Amino acid sequence: MPSWLWRSAPDTKALEKLPEEERFGGETSAKQVFNRLVGTWTYWAWKANYFSSEEDAKTYYDEMSHMLACQMAAPNSPQWFNTGLHWAYGIDGPSQGHFYVDYKTGKMVKSKSSYEHPQPHACFIQSVGDDLVNEGGIMDLWVREARLFKYGSGTGSNFSRLRGSGESLSGGGKSSGLMSFLKIGDRAAGAIKSGGTTRRAAKMVTVDIDHPDIEEYIDWKVVEEQKVAALVAGSKLAQKHMSEVMAACVNAADLNDKDRYDPKANKALKRAILSARKSMIPENYVQRVIQFAQQGFTEISFKTYDTDWDSEAYLTVAGQNSNNSVRVTNAFLNAVADNSDWELIRRTDGKVAETVNASELWDKIAHAAWACADPGLQYDTTINEWHTCPEGGRINASNPCSEYMFLDDTACNLASLNLMQFRHDDGSFDVETFEHAVRLWTLTLETSVLMAQFPSREIAQGSYDYRTLGLGFANIGGMLMAAGYSYDSDEARALCGAISAIMTGRSYATSAELAAEAGPFPLYQDNADHMLRVMRNHRRAAYGEAEGYEDLTVLPVPLDHANCPDKKMIKHAKAAWDDALKLGEKHGYRNAQSTVIAPTGTIGLVMDCDTTGIEPDFAIVKFKKLAGGGYFKIINRVVPEALTGLGYTPDQIDDITRYAVGHGNLESCQAISPNALREKGFTDAVLTQLAGSLENAFDIKFAFNRFSLGDEFCKETLGFSEDQLNDFNFNMLEALGFSKEEIEAANIHVCGAMTVEGAPHMKDEHLPIFDCANVCGRIGKRFLSVSSHITMMAAAQPFISGAISKTINMPNSATVQECGEAYMQSWKLGLKANALYRDGSKLSQPLSSALVDDDEDTDIDELAAAPTSANY
Repeated sequence: MPSWLWRSAPDTKALEKLPEEERFGGETSAKQVFNRLVGTWTYWAWKANYFSSEEDAKTYYDEMSHMLACQMAAPNSPQWFNTGLHWAYGIDGPSQGHFYVDYKTGKMVKSKSSYEHPQPHACFIQSVGDDLVNEGGIMDLWVREARLFKYGSGTGSNFSRLRGSGESLSGGGKSSGLMSFLKIGDRAAGAIKSGGTTRRAAKMVTVDIDHPDIEEYIDWKVVEEQKVAALVAGSKLAQKHMSEVMAACVNAADLNDKDRYDPKANKALKRAILSARKSMIPENYVQRVIQFAQQGFTEISFKTYDTDWDSEAYLTVAGQNSNNSVRVTNAFLNAVADNSDWELIRRTDGKVAETVNASELWDKIAHAAWACADPGLQYDTTINEWHTCPEGGRINASNPCSEYMFLDDTACNLASLNLMQFRHDDGSFDVETFEHAVRLWTLTLETSVLMAQFPSREIAQGSYDYRTLGLGFANIGGMLMAAGYSYDSDEARALCGAISAIMTGRSYATSAELAAEAGPFPLYQDNADHMLRVMRNHRRAAYGEAEGYEDLTVLPVPLDHANCPDKKMIKHAKAAWDDALKLGEKHGYRNAQSTVIAPTGTIGLVMDCDTTGIEPDFAIVKFKKLAGGGYFKIINRVVPEALTGLGYTPDQIDDITRYAVGHGNLESCQAISPNALREKGFTDAVLTQLAGSLENAFDIKFAFNRFSLGDEFCKETLGFSEDQLNDFNFNMLEALGFSKEEIEAANIHVCGAMTVEGAPHMKDEHLPIFDCANVCGRIGKRFLSVSSHITMMAAAQPFISGAISKTINMPNSATVQECGEAYMQSWKLGLKANALYRDGSKLSQPLSSALVDDDEDTDIDELAAAPTSANY
């Protein structure tokens, strides 16, 4: 091995001479991080004979370092956490119960070290049996999950093998059911932060649609969120009324000690008690307050709760530490379409536990998704019809984000390519460099499999036997906007499909080349016919064929050759799949899967992506946090690039940008000008002081208050009272005589519209290019349709080994029926999974506007013609 690849070892004698607090320190340079990661990959790839020469190894090291430094790609988070700590720094620790299969001997080995073999895999799928305490059972799963969470990974399991509530136990008695154990696992996950310190535990719970407890499972998070609402409202009501009861006792100075605690004599106390009773405050709590007052206490303390996601209210209820999915089959979905019955099956004897109406069960799923954004759906039949290794069993579950779908007790390590970094200066896509990057990262992920350790023997063996990879991409939303294509356009979908086809085809071709040198994955021969069938279906889709697919019930959306604006990409997509199939037929494949599309939430930040995964942009204007504190607004970098490509001049682009992010001052503002303020008494000194507050204000009203202008000026010059200045709802600009229209115009001038809608020079036909997942700004009206999200996923899915992690954004006004329709459309277009998020469906998300403004004299009874009975 070349000396530059030698593993570092700590100088223990030198360390002993240092104070304990100085023996270890954090990395201080990105170069150190890149060397730790790339050096470790190169080290293990060299040991596995993946390089022909030292020169090849050095070239690999240099090119991978270049891609990390230039933010062209990034591996998943556990690689950043764990990979190379032992190789680069000699850091080690005692075994944590992990295993690995020795890549030379093929023998199972129990790890003796925490970091010699790192845990680079982000995604795990674990089996769980219908057993309480034995290995592979329920309690054992919590231990295995804890090992994964500690090192920053996530895990998913299908719990459908667990018997339903009321089913017989072997030792006598009845089972407490699926939900009782899910609550234990949820609590265990909530006690562990993924990565040890900074990340939540990532966990997926999946249950089959025919499980006896499926209805309770579907409603799980709905009911738990209702408990949060009850805790928040109930605690605040209790605190309010109990304080009133206490005040009625304490403030009855005109009554003697006996009468002040007697509601018959103390009328104020009687009113407080009756008011508390109407609000359903428990009588014994009211009695307790009176007794408390009798003992000489004058205040009552009652803890109140709020709807913040990290608040104690959410921590108190169950179901908040996992993503929940329901596994639906074609048989069930056809039953929904036919409005027929559906049988729920007992787990102990396979007999029918209950027969329900399929449409009603479907409506329950749609309602739960509408109410609390869970459960998501996984389309079981579609998933298994694209399964490359069915001889190893069915695909039952996924990782937490639902992009890795494979056999139980396997793992996947991910990496994503930043598509914006593969664009030429003229805006065209650099296909050759992209394909080269795919080849290098396929090798990197394969190397990560052989160097890894795993939390159980079963996962170590499964990962060795199948060697699944998860290469993907990020920033396609930003790339499409920069290129001048609306996310909801045929051209955008065709480009997405072409990129997906090139990526997966070239990755599988590389995997076949690796198989020629190192052999296919150990269980390839058992699954060769199945895998080649799947490869042929991928290739048919790349060729744009609408029919002729083998053993598929739901046909994929083929690559749209006609609407792809770059015909060179079509040529490369076809060639990639020609190579993948031809080389695979000859050599097999080193990896049973090669690609997924992950959410890239964390590594997207590392790569400085404007958009994550396959997502569109979320907003035109972003808020950047400053190192020294505070924020500043910036328009997405791709917006000026897109405007330039559309033919706008630099001055026009500057005007559009200023309209979106604001000028940060009142200069040239027509609605509320500095001169208009001078007429109200503002001096030049105060205007200068005001300018500093306006520069980074989110809303102009935030700059017009006592804190920005000073009490002396507000009271003596402007004439405002102390009560006015203390009132949170006090609008100083309105009090100064400016109209709502003038204030809004000034607000847009200073703080920006946060949208390009209504911007000067902007042509209506260009507005769709800048549509985002949600409405932008307070005056924006446009946003991407629900269907645009689903059809974009459908354009990519035929070319992805696994699935696509994505949340379908829905407006607050979306209905339960529309949620069901979105899920049904996803199935019909061949998606493997989907999840919905209706704006405002979580209590922890504040509404963007009040239902009724405080200053409007609105008749509450006429607010809405609500149905007389509804579920909430």
